[in-house]
Amino acid sequence: MKRKPGPGAGTSLARSLLEKVNRRVAALARDSGRDTVRLMEVCGTHTMAISGSGIRRAVDPRLRLLSGPGCPVCVTAQEEIDAAIGLARSREAAVVTFGDMLRVPGNAGSLEQAKARGGDVRVVYSALDALRLAELDPGRQFTFLGIGFETTAPTVAAAVVAAARSGTRNFTVLPMFKLIPPALAAIAGSDRVNVDGLILPGHVSTIIGAGPYRFLAERHALPCCIAGFEATDVLQAILMLLRQLEEGPKVEIQYRRAVRPEGNPAAQRLTAEVFRPVDARWRGLGPVPASGLGFRPAYRGFDARRRFGIRPGRPRRTACRCGDVMLGLIVPPDCRLFGRRCTPEQPFGPCMVSSEGACAAYYKYDRAEERS
Repeated sequence: MKRKPGPGAGTSLARSLLEKVNRRVAALARDSGRDTVRLMEVCGTHTMAISGSGIRRAVDPRLRLLSGPGCPVCVTAQEEIDAAIGLARSREAAVVTFGDMLRVPGNAGSLEQAKARGGDVRVVYSALDALRLAELDPGRQFTFLGIGFETTAPTVAAAVVAAARSGTRNFTVLPMFKLIPPALAAIAGSDRVNVDGLILPGHVSTIIGAGPYRFLAERHALPCCIAGFEATDVLQAILMLLRQLEEGPKVEIQYRRAVRPEGNPAAQRLTAEVFRPVDARWRGLGPVPASGLGFRPAYRGFDARRRFGIRPGRPRRTACRCGDVMLGLIVPPDCRLFGRRCTPEQPFGPCMVSSEGACAAYYKYDRAEERS
């Protein structure tokens, strides 16, 4: 059956790249006997780009593009979400967050529901916005939810440094950060996950560069390519990965207009000044050593966990399979909740809530294609 190019494959360059990808997949199948080539797009923004541009539907069906743990809201552990909701409900502090976090369900509702019941929950665009709220209302405690990957951490570190310099003591951060390379180490070493190559995140890589990924090629023989977010970027990255499957694994940068091999040393130094690596729990992966960020002693006065005595709770098992989706073990329709009990209007899990979630992407784009 001939695959139909999606809307993102409309340019001549994209069509040319798509044809090259499909020819190489066919050649790999012929020459190596591969029934399937499994590539994981680590970043949630790539997941949206792949679905939105029609790439997932346009490539040879023997090429499987699987979602990875690159949506920060989606990988946040259940107990971390519950801690944020509990703080909002306690009214000890105003909980300040990005909008994606509002509707993520916890064991007892969501931040949106906590706000409806009288909790002080506010939405901002940056950690510095949260700091300004604290400076304008010194009699109220403000806690910013430190969610995100290496891309977000430097901006939060900058807000903490600014608070320390200005003497603002009613501002704290609840650290929920996640680091991508340790999670990829867990995936590469897992018997559950089976991937042939990785489309690496462009945004994270602008900060950390290419070096932290080299172990994936050297120790795990996994082809890796850092990609941009246009349809042509993704298709070129896929083509580069397919070539590596023939020629040998390495870490390549397709997204050279934004990513340097060394990353952003200034941002790295700022993050390291305020935070240090700590063990963290990921939805789907469970506990991963040195995959989160905690405060260094000099800045621990800004740690919301310490100030408010927040203790981690216990995760509760649910029918939601977001964790399996983010490990590429299933695609969203394989979850029995998808499109039934779990929709964008009434999300059951974080992969349907987030604008970068695989379930939200599949529901909006790929599901619509199936109905047409």
